[in-house]
Amino acid sequence: MTRGPELHGELVRLRPIIATDADRMWESVQDPEALRLTGTTADFTREQIGEWARTVSDRPGRYDWAITSAAVRDGHQVSDEMIGEIVLNEIDEHARSANIRLILLPNYRGRGYGRDAIFAVLQWAFTQGADGLDLHRVSLDVLSINPRAQMLYESLGFQVEGRLRDVYLDGDLYSDAIVMAILEDEFRGLAAQG
Repeated sequence: MTRGPELHGELVRLRPIIATDADRMWESVQDPEALRLTGTTADFTREQIGEWARTVSDRPGRYDWAITSAAVRDGHQVSDEMIGEIVLNEIDEHARSANIRLILLPNYRGRGYGRDAIFAVLQWAFTQGADGLDLHRVSLDVLSINPRAQMLYESLGFQVEGRLRDVYLDGDLYSDAIVMAILEDEFRGLAAQG
């Protein structure tokens, strides 16, 4: 599995991550709020981020997309600048399952880009045949300190499946990870509603 297809939503265009996305990726790992809400504790060097941006789209078992604006003017993309990243990883072709992750840069949160990106990836992931992955289940985990993200996932049809208690240290307190998933028939029902 390498270099996923370009996907389109109403607000976003998703394209495979490329080397020139390294600056925006570096910016995202410098955002203390995003690091806290995603439970990211690793430190990265600028060189590591550059190498990741150059190679991630060709790594097996995952699809990594740069989230860009879908805005078009005079038939041309207004901007190709990365505003976030969405990843479908931990792909198990036998069980037809995968995990999804999302991060947006600060100025793009709360504007519908995340919802649109997730919907576009789920639509492709649950599509049968050569045009999709034909998955049965897509899961994620969200920290209990991030109720806004949990509400977003629930609004997209993800169901809470369980809780990993005190899995993340947030300052002096622990946070739970809430395990959520959506099944193909649940997504199709949601997509049919509109």
